[in-house]
Amino acid sequence: MSRAGLDKEPRDVARMFDTVARRYDLTNDILSMGQDRRWRSRVVELVDPQPGERVLDLAAGTGTSSQPFADAGATVVPCDFSLGMLQVGREQYADLPFVAGDGMGLPFADDVFDAVTISFGLRNIHDPVQGLRELLRVTRPGGRIVVCEFSRPTWAPFEAVYSNYLMRALPTIAEKVSSNPESYVYLAESIRAWPDQRGLALRMVEAGWGRVEWHNLSAGIVALHHSVKPTHGA
Repeated sequence: MSRAGLDKEPRDVARMFDTVARRYDLTNDILSMGQDRRWRSRVVELVDPQPGERVLDLAAGTGTSSQPFADAGATVVPCDFSLGMLQVGREQYADLPFVAGDGMGLPFADDVFDAVTISFGLRNIHDPVQGLRELLRVTRPGGRIVVCEFSRPTWAPFEAVYSNYLMRALPTIAEKVSSNPESYVYLAESIRAWPDQRGLALRMVEAGWGRVEWHNLSAGIVALHHSVKPTHGA
């Protein structure tokens, strides 16, 4: 079994995702009890892609999160560092221009995207602040970012229930539906080690983004953080 550690050595993380690619979307749907579809829908609403805009979907996996941007008329580029995910994505969405790339050093020029987004992938970048800087670099001045990531439940009694689900129930369910249950132990551990809503907002500002706002989904299990790249001289 392949499992990455929380030190997030990039090759180990990529290899781990390679092993779960075939059943990745199905497993996520089961583990989130279908809520992942609503989360993805809210990302698209917040990005608000316009016809003709260029959108980067980093950590796009199999492209499930990317296709809605194309459906809205935008030119979307799905990018991921897992070759296994990209292979499955190209089979499912042959019209999408999948690109292999690492969030620590994106294979794109400066200021080329109108909007950038990353869903449930920032935790897996070796240095998340550097990943946010790279997303800033490839976004045009005035362009926007939406980060969808697991966060901290906003109601204290629910946080205990959620923590128990992460560390006990999630790995057990993953054993029945995932091709690599060990990867979901890493998932649970990485979620618990991730900063809360304010903590991620501070990291985005540290990376150079403008004022950050966030919206809690599913009682704070997931949060959408969004911001705009400052214009030159602002």
